[in-house]
Amino acid sequence: MTHDHDLELRPTAAQISAALNPPPGRNGGDLVVETLAGLGATTVFGLPGQHALGMFDALRRSDLRYIGLRVENNAGFAADAYGRITGEAAPLLLSTGPGALTSLAALQEARAASAPVLAISSQIPTAGLGGGRHGYLHELPDQSASFRGVVKTVHTVRTQSQIPSAIAEAWKSALTAPHGPVWVEIPQDVLLAPTLLPVVTAVDATPEDVLPRPELTAVAADLLSKASRPAIIAGGGVVRADASKKLRQLAEKLQAPVVTTPGGKGAFPWTHPLSLQSWLEDRYTTDFLEDADVVLVVGSGLGELSSNYHTFAPRGRVVQIEADLGKLESNHPALGIHADAWHGLQALLETVTERADTSAPVRVAELLGKVRERIASQELTLEQGVLESVRRALPANSPSFWDMTILAYWAWSAFDAKGPNHLHSAQGAGGLGYGFPAALGAAAADPTRPVLAVSGDGGALYSIAELATAKQYDLNVTWLIVDDGGYGILREYMTDAFGEATATELTRPDYVALAESFGVRGVRTSPEALESDLAKALGEPGPSVVVLPAVLRMFAATHLG
Repeated sequence: MTHDHDLELRPTAAQISAALNPPPGRNGGDLVVETLAGLGATTVFGLPGQHALGMFDALRRSDLRYIGLRVENNAGFAADAYGRITGEAAPLLLSTGPGALTSLAALQEARAASAPVLAISSQIPTAGLGGGRHGYLHELPDQSASFRGVVKTVHTVRTQSQIPSAIAEAWKSALTAPHGPVWVEIPQDVLLAPTLLPVVTAVDATPEDVLPRPELTAVAADLLSKASRPAIIAGGGVVRADASKKLRQLAEKLQAPVVTTPGGKGAFPWTHPLSLQSWLEDRYTTDFLEDADVVLVVGSGLGELSSNYHTFAPRGRVVQIEADLGKLESNHPALGIHADAWHGLQALLETVTERADTSAPVRVAELLGKVRERIASQELTLEQGVLESVRRALPANSPSFWDMTILAYWAWSAFDAKGPNHLHSAQGAGGLGYGFPAALGAAAADPTRPVLAVSGDGGALYSIAELATAKQYDLNVTWLIVDDGGYGILREYMTDAFGEATATELTRPDYVALAESFGVRGVRTSPEALESDLAKALGEPGPSVVVLPAVLRMFAATHLG
């Protein structure tokens, strides 16, 4: 009896011939790039190093496009953004020891934001593995241990025959919900040694679906159908699962107001009658959600930023759909459903009963009116005007990448992303330096539309070297640097807490002249000219820098009293 899968596994004559006669001059690095190509990768990011030269030499024998950044952490941010935009596991090629370790902060952000990154690093020669102290260059007692608490999975290769399967297993892990970074390390001698193994041509690494248990979705559907005041909190899992349409259909069927978390920006239409927008750092919104008799949380762990700094205390039932098992009920008791957002929402759509509730849009409008009044009372005209200028200048379908800076904190609450997967920030792990290199990765993923990066001057200094990358690859990124002479948000925090700030003031360069020294267009703007200057920069191909000297303030926190 012949099974269908037997036919699928039977090699063709051409495959047999190619396997028996592999091309000369290949090494272990070729097995890496051949496997990546076989998995569907088209672009890789990274930085060469002595132990990794076997991989980088193999790149010139492949069709993979290489984007080389100047700092490993920035290469990690670029790969993170490429993964967010494309949904692919972005390969990140690194060298041993210092090169590998420099990527840790970027991989932490990718893990926190569930961005698929396939990090492949070299290792010291095989003879040095095992924790002995042999004195190899870049040697660590256990390099993989430095990554095990940061990435989803770790894979150590010791022979060339292990390379295709290890990379395929890592790829599958990166793309199985919740997405995330994975780590593969390959010793220098394995990468450099000649290989007679056949060319890697077909690699199967299909990610697994995370499906909800039907008895749980049946209970959830019953709770939501019978609720009198349901509400929905939509997190980044909705965006990553491409489940925004499902979310809208369910909200409309239930007449349930929806608020999006910073990671879920754009998951629900900003101006929809049921849209609570993103004002989670607002006590009025917190009160509204606490008053709901059933709260559906989709694709969020209700962490610090998504719970108004853990002041949210729901009085009704909570239903939580979450692909990350560790986040289920981690902050609030709930009916926890382990599933990715698309499958979880689809199951609810098939089982909930439609609700009629004409009061929901009225309650939403009343809430947003209260939020506007609160902000208007704080004399924040400059901040609101700057954010509105950015929104008007940025094309509706362009993605934006925001560093940890005051304008980004405003954007989490007040910026209309105009669609899912359009606004990204480093709010997952909260490290500086994300915005510009991430935007470069997004521009490499889709060169047909301009990309905006937003940084403060403190965060910008983390990424200046990547102006060379932007110029070298002519990436279509406009970088808005809000220059307030220091770490602005820390200045505010310290002044509020201690009466004065320490270690927050910075000597900084002339950013326009610095950009021009890299051959990148630069312009100094003002709040009044920002919209036109930014729109012009975004409308011209290639990289550019727009510098806005301005001291912005945050709106008053509502979780402290």
